[in-house]
Parts: sequence; structure tokens; C-alpha cells
Amino acid sequence: MAIMTRGAGRGETINLRASQKQKMLIDRAAELLGRTRSDFMLETACREAETVLLDCRYFGLSSNAFKRFTAMLDKPPASNSKLRRLLETRAPWDK
Repeated sequence: MAIMTRGAGRGETINLRASQKQKMLIDRAAELLGRTRSDFMLETACREAETVLLDCRYFGLSSNAFKRFTAMLDKPPASNSKLRRLLETRAPWDK
């Protein structure tokens, strides 16, 4: 799940204060990946934000969103022959 793709939604300014050591570390990593400091920081922050949000055990939904969510959970899964074959294959240590 990608909440923000590279270059999408630009326009808002986020100001940060960093020590010289932190700035140098960020710059070295960004340069290694061939990215600008801003791109590196934004992509890294968004990836970490997604991780935090995906790790949430509790989340609130509006009543309409909750109905849609439970309907998706209650719906039987679509047939998937590759998944069925995988689940029916014995593990190597069980052979």
C-alpha cells in the first residue's frame, strides 16, 4: 500500500531542525541512493508512517466505513488456484 507516490501531492512545506551530524547522515544516505535530501526524507518519513499505521491494532471507522469493512471480511475469498496448490503442497520438512 503506497499512500504517497514520488512527486504526488507536493506543495506543502515541512520545516525541520536537525543537528549537523544528522544532516550529514541524511545527505550521505540520500546521495548513495541518488536522491535529493528532500525526496529521501519525504519517502523515508512516508514509509515509516505507513509502517506505524499498518501496525495499529485498533483503528476507528465511521459507521459507513465499518459496514463496508465487515462486508469485505464476510465475503468469501475469490478462487485462487495458485494459492490452493501452495496450501496443498507438503512442506519440505514433512516429506
